[in-house]
Amino acid sequence: MFEGQPKGLYALALANTGERFGYYTMLAVFVLFLKANFGFSPAVAGNIYGAFLALVYFLPFIGGILADKFGYGKMVTIGIVAMFTGYVLLSIPFGTGVLAMVGMFAALIIISAGTGLFKGNLQVMVGNLYDAPEYASKRDSAFSIFYMAINVGALFAPSAAVGIMNYAQQNLGISVNDSYHFAFAIACISLIISMLIYYSARSTFKHVEGSSKQQAAAKTSAAGDELSPRETKDRIVALCLVFTVVIFFWMAFHQNGLTLTYFADEFTAKSSSGLESMMFTVWNLVAVIFIVYALFSLFQSKTPRAKLISGVVIVAAVVFLVYQYNSLPASTPVDAPIFQQFNSCFVVALTPISMGIFSWLASKGKEPSAPRKIGLGMLVAACGYILMIFASVGLLSPNAQAAATEAGTASFVSPNWLVSTYLVLTFGELLLSPMGISFVSKVAPPKYKGMMMGGWFVATAIGNYLTSVASALWGNLPLWVVWGVLVTLCLLSALFIFSIMKKLEKVCN
Repeated sequence: MFEGQPKGLYALALANTGERFGYYTMLAVFVLFLKANFGFSPAVAGNIYGAFLALVYFLPFIGGILADKFGYGKMVTIGIVAMFTGYVLLSIPFGTGVLAMVGMFAALIIISAGTGLFKGNLQVMVGNLYDAPEYASKRDSAFSIFYMAINVGALFAPSAAVGIMNYAQQNLGISVNDSYHFAFAIACISLIISMLIYYSARSTFKHVEGSSKQQAAAKTSAAGDELSPRETKDRIVALCLVFTVVIFFWMAFHQNGLTLTYFADEFTAKSSSGLESMMFTVWNLVAVIFIVYALFSLFQSKTPRAKLISGVVIVAAVVFLVYQYNSLPASTPVDAPIFQQFNSCFVVALTPISMGIFSWLASKGKEPSAPRKIGLGMLVAACGYILMIFASVGLLSPNAQAAATEAGTASFVSPNWLVSTYLVLTFGELLLSPMGISFVSKVAPPKYKGMMMGGWFVATAIGNYLTSVASALWGNLPLWVVWGVLVTLCLLSALFIFSIMKKLEKVCN
């Protein structure tokens, strides 16, 4: 999995880990901040959330065009500085009035612009590392590792957000509204760490920082040929078709910060006990992840020393978990933002398993193509929201639930429903997202790599903005209607991509 990868992959992945930690710390509490600080309704908060995510994922298209001309490294550098500036502005407690609202929207725009310059171009640089013939066969595994690194940062983000807010309220006497700004300030610190990683290891990837024209010229010089106009057109059309499909995946998937957070806040039990409560401490999840990786190492290691180290790690992690279980309090509080850690945890834990499965299928000549994996991802996402339909059986509408909560007669469901949903959605994500990014980096015409990677993010942006459709339904309608809309869109998208599969697989070959 990790063997034979260029050093630049790990430098770029770790730089992205720091940036994503800050981003997801902010995002974990963002809609709750909008409701608490400004008194926005779920629909209005959902529209702001969707618009912000749309900008975050649309602007990489512009950033890609700029990088194609001026160079990826330059755009990444400008992007880091812009994001840091935006997070600083967001962390200042301006209050609840007009000034606070102007400051918040200004911060969101600056963060979006910085992310647009940083995110897509960093991923293009990762793909460029694998244009070298000696690394070409490792492209898919590289993007799985890169994607896993993103989620390492995201794994700790919800706990960091909740922890710093609780500290500010309990130890510093800060009000609930102002404590959100402490969570936003964490992003500033994580950006500094990201900058240090990027610039200290720059020598390992500096050769792929140039513009797409420079990269294409080098590739043409080495290979002696380039794509014909017809081949270029076919590739762009195939990519646009894939982009159309993934719009609806991201619309469904990014409910994690919206309606799924609403569900956690309004319909899910506020405390947990016993073995179930173990999963709400992030270090317990980290211990499980260590066990997964150590088991893989135990069976794959070729030397007795490596096997011994793996065994020691497993025993240490198990002892830690036993100690944690024996130290459990009678009741563990369950905060709504904490659920967002599970998707990241599952990505990190399941990545080696998914890579192992696909490696085994590849050895048998049966590994699905990237477009086919995307189609399967859509089907799995639909299953995730079918699970939410079952979770919502017998529950009130959100508005009726709010009234029942005030009256003390509301019913709440087990946290296991949401955790299980995140698990299923993660399976879909692993099939779709890293493979989709790898597909774009492989199929995109060399002269338009930045633009095409930006196109992937435009599709993501549209999907993110459409998340607000579900929040607009959050009110008087039964919950099964909200989840049913998402199930239907995922199934229709899967049907579409399977109907054009031959065309897509032809471009892959």
